[in-house]
Order: sequence, then structure tokens, then C-alpha cells
Amino acid sequence: MYWMSNLTNLIWLRNHVVAPLSEEFTFRACMLPLLLQCFRPMTAVFVCPLFFGVAHFHHMVERMKNGLDLKRALMISCFQFSYTTLFGAYSAFLFAKTGHFVAPFAAHAFCNHMGFPDFAEILTYKEPQRMFLLSLLVLGLVAWCMLLTPLTNPAWYSNHLFWKNH
Repeated sequence: MYWMSNLTNLIWLRNHVVAPLSEEFTFRACMLPLLLQCFRPMTAVFVCPLFFGVAHFHHMVERMKNGLDLKRALMISCFQFSYTTLFGAYSAFLFAKTGHFVAPFAAHAFCNHMGFPDFAEILTYKEPQRMFLLSLLVLGLVAWCMLLTPLTNPAWYSNHLFWKNH
């Protein structure tokens, strides 16, 4: 029912389908291949996300229109720039390693759906739930770090376009 009810919600569609589709198409499928012609893959993977991060600064104007002062809006936008740039590097890495648009699109849609983690909420839980949740976060991060390279092996995706040194 969740999916059915949200398919008619234009804001949900914008955030979970249109934004990931258009942003990944623009920054990964169009911009990244151009950068890969000029830079080594890892350099391009870290240059491309800077544009992606800057592209999210338009939210600062929105925040100020909603009553935030310039300093607070700028602080929030700088934080957003940081995590969108970091996510952009991950997304660019996925595209460069797999050679497929689906990987960064799915990751982007999933991240938009989940939102930025609310670490402060975990601290509101009492023990042992708090320690259990923190352990799950650490376990998830370790698993992600250990599995990222093997699960993005270019040979698995027949990707010989961008990542020649596997």
C-alpha cells in the first residue's frame, strides 16, 4: 500500500524517481564519461561529485524563503554539500566500476528514500537497544567497506569502457 499511495504523490515521485533519474543521468551518465576522457578513473570519481554537491546549493534559497537566516541556511547547505559530494563520489564509483546507469540510480533512489541517518535518535534508546543499534550501524559500515570492491568488479558487469585496470 505504501508504494501504491505514493505513486500519486508528486513530491514523492520527484524525490524518489525524477531527482535520482535526472541527477544520475546528468552527473554520472553524461558528465562522468567526459571527465573519464581527461582524467584517470579515481580522479574523475572525485572531481565529478564536486559539481553534484554545488548543484544542491539552490536549497539555500529555499531555506531562506522559509525563514532561516543566511548564516543558518549557509551552514545547513555546506553540510548538505559535504554529504552530497561524498554520495556523489560513491555514485560515480558505482558508475565507473559497473559501467551501468542502474547502479547509481538505484543507490540514489534508496538514499533519498532512507534520508540522512538520524544518529541523535539512536541516543534516545535505552540499553541494550542503543548498543544493538550502534552495533548494527558499525556492522553495516564494515560490511559495506569490505564488499564494495568485490561487488563492483568490472568483469562481473562486462565493463571494459572506463575501468581498464581491474
